[in-house]
Amino acid sequence: MKIYLLLSFLFTGSIVYAQVPEDAIRYSFYPQNGTARNMSIGGAMGSLGGDINATFVNPAGLGFYKTNEFVITPGFALNNNKAKFRGTDSENSKNNFGFGTTGWVFGHPSGKKSGNSSALSIAINQTANFNNEVRYKGLNNYSSYSERFAEEFAKSGYSIDDVLSSTSPYPFTSAPALYTYLIDTVTVGGNVIVKGAPEYILDARQALQQEMIQKTKGAVSELSLAYAHNSKDKWFIGAAIGIPLVNFTSNTVFRELDTSSNTSNYFKQFEYTDNFTTKGMGFNAKIGIIYRPQDYIRLGLAVHTPTWMFLQDTRTTYLTTEVENPAAKFDVNSQIFTNGQPGEANYVQSSPFKAIISGSYVFREVKDVTRQKGFISADIEYVHHKGSRFSSDNEKVTDEEKTYYKALNQVVKRNYKGNFNFRLGGELKFKIIMARLGFAYYSNPYKDAELKASRMLLSGGLGYRNKGFFVDLAYVHSINKDVNIPYRLEDRANTYAELKQQKGNVVATVGFKF
Repeated sequence: MKIYLLLSFLFTGSIVYAQVPEDAIRYSFYPQNGTARNMSIGGAMGSLGGDINATFVNPAGLGFYKTNEFVITPGFALNNNKAKFRGTDSENSKNNFGFGTTGWVFGHPSGKKSGNSSALSIAINQTANFNNEVRYKGLNNYSSYSERFAEEFAKSGYSIDDVLSSTSPYPFTSAPALYTYLIDTVTVGGNVIVKGAPEYILDARQALQQEMIQKTKGAVSELSLAYAHNSKDKWFIGAAIGIPLVNFTSNTVFRELDTSSNTSNYFKQFEYTDNFTTKGMGFNAKIGIIYRPQDYIRLGLAVHTPTWMFLQDTRTTYLTTEVENPAAKFDVNSQIFTNGQPGEANYVQSSPFKAIISGSYVFREVKDVTRQKGFISADIEYVHHKGSRFSSDNEKVTDEEKTYYKALNQVVKRNYKGNFNFRLGGELKFKIIMARLGFAYYSNPYKDAELKASRMLLSGGLGYRNKGFFVDLAYVHSINKDVNIPYRLEDRANTYAELKQQKGNVVATVGFKF
């Protein structure tokens, strides 16, 4: 297996460094969220219009509004996660609440005969939901988590005293590992090397029991202001400014223990806990156009700029190591190496840009919407995942920071690729009742062919509209595949878990026209 590895200096230097390549797709590789109507048709909203969710997909779609509207969209998700790690299967569930597009649209016709109109929307949408829990465990006779710390220290050029000082360059990783004797220096054949205690078990061709539990919570909630203009019901042009609010919290516990009954190998077990939080905000822009060459045909194009996010990470780690013969237990909090405070990082991250082309066919397209019979709509979306970039947000940027972020950006560029996503949906209308179905597929963002990831959504729903009041219900069943790399090594291939998530999402939208 070929894995694009982090350079050794990626983990060196100041305590502020905490970003890893996985951060690059956290804010880009997720399905579209929105109103119940939008989700029940697979999110294929790029050319359809007439829904507040156009604010976040193609703002030109707001140009179909000629009246005012308020909507609110609560939701509830049921997660079932399965993981396969080194031949061992694990399963757990995690349910949570969320919300879709909520806000106002103000439509204003220019005149009864001109066909021109304009619309303004103010809306908020939970574009990404991080509430989840992933667990897996298995036997590993190939590598140990401790090797990550041993590699880092061995290639750093620092002494043990340097790393264990109150200004340690590695307060979250090799400093706790040295402090608790998880790693240490040993002399082999006259050469001093750095070795992790669990490696002695691997040298004896025995396996380590490894277990990972990662609990995440938080979301990206985007506030957006959009405007659209309708020119003679033929051309619809729109633009939006978005302000995403980022709140991500991760609690990761990794355990490793000796499976043998041999007490002379020194090592018994260790538990490493990593508490990590990201908060911040950013901005982006969306522009779009919809052209209606015939009454029943709609063609759309939208471009989303990268989202520039100003983020702050805080991090604290805990490590407990138990040894045998003689039995002893050592533990440490990373804050003894960071002056009693959590480590912090201030940086700018830009997410990839998106482009969406779309088309819709509306059956019996007429100005009197009560006579319309339904539609079929499709989107093709391109996301430039390898375009995510990181840079320092400190007032004075050191050469060390420049080197760090340059290396991180190179790894992101080599690990990820641009991908295409596909959405298809339709609606049948029975006067005041609507029935809807949808499908969406989000393809693999990883360059390495052995790393499999995708998102497939099957959806359906019902709608009711009568005298300015409407209710939409949707159920979306997601089948997600991804990988989780618990630790990265430079001197050998990385081990990883294959993740499969079944997610049921129940969404309701209630709205009023006024």
